[in-house]
Amino acid sequence: MTVYGISDKGCRRPTNQDAYAVSLKEEDSIAILAVCDGMGGANAGNVASRFALDTFMERVQEQVAAGMSREGIERALREAADAANETVFRLSTRQPEFAGMGTTLVAGVIVGDKTMLINIGDSRAYEIDAKNIVQLTEDHSYVNEMIRQGRLRAEDARHHPNRNLITRAVGVDPVVEGDVYEVDLREGEVMLLCSDGLNTMVEDAQIAEIVRRADDLETAGQALIEAAKLCGGADNITVVLFSRDSQENEPATHEE
Repeated sequence: MTVYGISDKGCRRPTNQDAYAVSLKEEDSIAILAVCDGMGGANAGNVASRFALDTFMERVQEQVAAGMSREGIERALREAADAANETVFRLSTRQPEFAGMGTTLVAGVIVGDKTMLINIGDSRAYEIDAKNIVQLTEDHSYVNEMIRQGRLRAEDARHHPNRNLITRAVGVDPVVEGDVYEVDLREGEVMLLCSDGLNTMVEDAQIAEIVRRADDLETAGQALIEAAKLCGGADNITVVLFSRDSQENEPATHEE
């Protein structure tokens, strides 16, 4: 197993309100990956993403173990997301400067041959192989709701004035429900978690081509960041890449 993560504030934002974390236990064939994209005035977005991420990772690491069932992994993901939501919501109600803050969350847990994801908001997970790129998660966003209702074409969503409005977030309400997905991730395929600072700047086909051309995940991650910045870098950009491959020339685990 190999994992690489990188984050950049982009070209237009003064600070980076994204956060990511990775945890790799090769001896138990366990990997935990998460990306958060914070929102809120001043530094509130930074606070929301960091507290949500730290709480989520702590809870998942406490519960996930080798040989765990799919039901057990899903339960761990949901309980960790609930804890993250409670942490951020409590902070937002106790300190006026943090009122209304929140964050997206997309996270993956790999235990042996089982891979499961949880998503809240519009950060995404993709699966990339030699031929295809598949979006694994569904955005909780205003434009995605319009697409589902037939009121907006998918190709027009990228330029819609309300494309950044999300319909679910961690920490905004006392309770939030995440969507859980089971993924069939095979050797040679790459799983990508990213904040919308990547996919709103770079088309899916270009994302896939960059990953395929790269010699390793580190090169791919850095190239994705640069591509988003070359396309305008309007938002913070975060990517986490995971592969079941474990060749000697691939990069070591990175953590933030």
